[in-house]
Amino acid sequence: MDSAIAHPLFEHVASAYADSDEGRLDNATLYRAVADRAGISETARRARAPIGRAGQLHSRVERAIRWHTQTLKHMGVLRRVEGERGVWELVERTRKGLHVPAVPVKLVAFSTDLGVAIWGDNTDIVTRLDEPVHLVLTSPPYPLRKPRAYGNVPVSEYVDFIVRSIEPLVRTLARGASLAINFSNDVFEPGSPARSTYIERVIIALEDRCGLHLMDRLPWVNLSKAPGPIAWASKERIHLNVGYEPIVWMCNDPRASFADNRRVLEPHTDKHRQLIAAGGTATEVDHSDGAYRRRAGAFGHQTAGRIPKNVLMRGHRCADAIATRMDAGALGVAAHGAVMPTSVADFLIRYLTEPGQLVVDPFGGKGTTGLAAERAGRRWLVCDRVLDYLRSGGERFRGQPGFEMPEALEQWPRAA
Repeated sequence: MDSAIAHPLFEHVASAYADSDEGRLDNATLYRAVADRAGISETARRARAPIGRAGQLHSRVERAIRWHTQTLKHMGVLRRVEGERGVWELVERTRKGLHVPAVPVKLVAFSTDLGVAIWGDNTDIVTRLDEPVHLVLTSPPYPLRKPRAYGNVPVSEYVDFIVRSIEPLVRTLARGASLAINFSNDVFEPGSPARSTYIERVIIALEDRCGLHLMDRLPWVNLSKAPGPIAWASKERIHLNVGYEPIVWMCNDPRASFADNRRVLEPHTDKHRQLIAAGGTATEVDHSDGAYRRRAGAFGHQTAGRIPKNVLMRGHRCADAIATRMDAGALGVAAHGAVMPTSVADFLIRYLTEPGQLVVDPFGGKGTTGLAAERAGRRWLVCDRVLDYLRSGGERFRGQPGFEMPEALEQWPRAA
């Protein structure tokens, strides 16, 4: 660990900014705040001693505080307030009020024994991975006409946006690793009821530019999804209401895939259990001119369960999401608007990875992928540019073995 970060005053400097109004402090106020936190008297703080070859008199404590301020600056946590001498601010907000890094930053938001959530830009973080990744599971911002608070990329730029985010991870994928991306089905050509083919374009780009192979398109069917598209279903009456979102599954080496449907078997139906108990089918059946034959006694053997269909029937109501939204309100930070439930991530993680393997989400949001991986016994890494989402999402990890959150983030933000 960097010696500056390990220094006992470093945490006090970071916490002082976290506790300040709008994350902004001048040097004089910072000196007092850090000294109070560290239990340093004003006399000791202001004491001067010769420093450097010239032997000029300076306060060693205040000099150390300035040094840590510069460290935070180089980490991308602080920036100088324009036009104000000796005034620094912790983070800037987007026009939607979200806290994003003023400049590139890579800071641990929280961690457990199995994983870590990092605040920062995903392309900068994942390029530093030094071990194989077994699954990239993510739900990137959709190319919507009306952007959500966390920002959206126009359809015209979306293919390059996705490839730029995924390409650095492809280099770290283990042989047989998978990529699963949740896309929106509600993207249309401008002023038209014709759906955009952006998903197909992304698939082809990932195949051509990243060497990935399409394994399946898994519809996440959400029958409690809000009615829409309003313009083309409710007003123009052309479309049916949307009830699913596509999840695209790709793999770098299909024959070596880690996927195993035995990890996600479902219980047999009562009718099938009765069939097994009866010894299977009673008669032989021949359908479609011999194309399908079923012998007598078929389905009579006991098995561990039935293989799921490639359709994920999951509502968006999720206890974890509800709790995280409540935590966001209590903390005074913005709540994440995406609705993918933990159950979808859980299924994909168990299906596509083995216990102990590494799952990465470059658009981590409130940490749904990490939470599902944690509970499934997989290692995980999530990252996001928006501190608000990681701060509230971290509350779901409390109680997990080895949970830690930096004190500066524990205290952020203070109620106004």
